[in-house]
Amino acid sequence: MRSGRHAIVCRIQGEVKDGPGHVGGAGYAARMTLVSFACGHGAAPSDVGAITLRRACPLCMLLHETHRTRGELLGRVASSSRSALASETRLGAVYPWVCERGHDRYQATVIDVLTGPSCPKCIRNAQSPTVSREGGVASMNAGLRTRTSLTEQRLRALLEERIRVPRGVNTVRINRMFYGKQEVWPDILVPALRIAIEYDDPGRSRRAHLGLKEASDREKDDALGEVGWEVIRVRAGGLESIGPNSIVCASLTADVADRIVARMVELRSADAVDALRVGVAPARQAEA
Repeated sequence: MRSGRHAIVCRIQGEVKDGPGHVGGAGYAARMTLVSFACGHGAAPSDVGAITLRRACPLCMLLHETHRTRGELLGRVASSSRSALASETRLGAVYPWVCERGHDRYQATVIDVLTGPSCPKCIRNAQSPTVSREGGVASMNAGLRTRTSLTEQRLRALLEERIRVPRGVNTVRINRMFYGKQEVWPDILVPALRIAIEYDDPGRSRRAHLGLKEASDREKDDALGEVGWEVIRVRAGGLESIGPNSIVCASLTADVADRIVARMVELRSADAVDALRVGVAPARQAEA
């Protein structure tokens, strides 16, 4: 994933030609010192020799692509470095970061903090045999703050017309760190089948779930696969398939919900899905 991520970063930065391991290196920093970006970071337009670019700096572009904010980064960096990070433009700049679980501070580049797993100790702990036994357990995280679009709500409603979809779960425990947490939060969970459903579309920006976000989606799918879950992804609005469980469509319709249920049958068997069908009493299902 790192090599693919590096290629995407080079695309974002445009003129950067450094090879792997040199993103935002010394040569890059020198070249960008006198560049003024439309986001307000970098050199001042009035600086002697400054070049003005009508686009955001590489860091702001990556924040946008990964749906993060600079404020989120500032909340994670060591307090002594917040002032420098507030005006940072380089993806490869190294800063001291604070682990939210109280582990030792660690050094990492900005891009690794934005797209990497977590602090080194968190990574080791997530892979320990004791913790791995909890992998795959679905639960309710009441403090989880996620945004649910109207389309995702409609998808849930369409599925609830066909199968029983519990509302009391929103996370699945995994055996690795994902954006600083040892859990993932898919759009819809069906714990009885160990199947998660995700709805992806490019959004108003036409860039959502592309580039680094697509890589993040794949990483989430891999993490769920490691603990016995399958992920069915609805890829709408022109997004291409990213795997055998992708359901490509122009927009969300009742047919899409039928295709999701059909894929569930292929993944888990007709008997397992029939046990969740709406309108069929559990007792009658058991007799059948």
